[in-house]
Amino acid sequence: QVQLVESGGGLVEAGGSLRLSCVVSGRTITNYAMAWFRQAPGKGREFVAGISGGGTMSSYADSVKGRFTISKDNAKNTVYLQMNSLKPEETAVYYCAIGPRTSSVYARLGIIDYWGQGTQVTVSS
Repeated sequence: QVQLVESGGGLVEAGGSLRLSCVVSGRTITNYAMAWFRQAPGKGREFVAGISGGGTMSSYADSVKGRFTISKDNAKNTVYLQMNSLKPEETAVYYCAIGPRTSSVYARLGIIDYWGQGTQVTVSS
């Protein structure tokens, strides 16, 4: 059984930073792309960042480029999302996801095999 468990969410002031973690069990992340999505209240789930199985290619939503960084530790089967200069409008539940292939293209399109349960990020103004 594949499980994704996120952690690291919380309350932060605007301009602050948080690092989210996602520990994966039941599937080796070196073989699959990983991604982070978020869903704000009353809005749909949106792609935030993705990383290929090999870790050599990453992609970001335009709104977070230059501020967020996705990374992975294959030895720990864990993916991270470092979020800097956070904005109040980025308050959302952040979800970790694993795609069906090593390429992150599928994950970016929302083609996801498994989702985590989500972690709340609240950015105060």
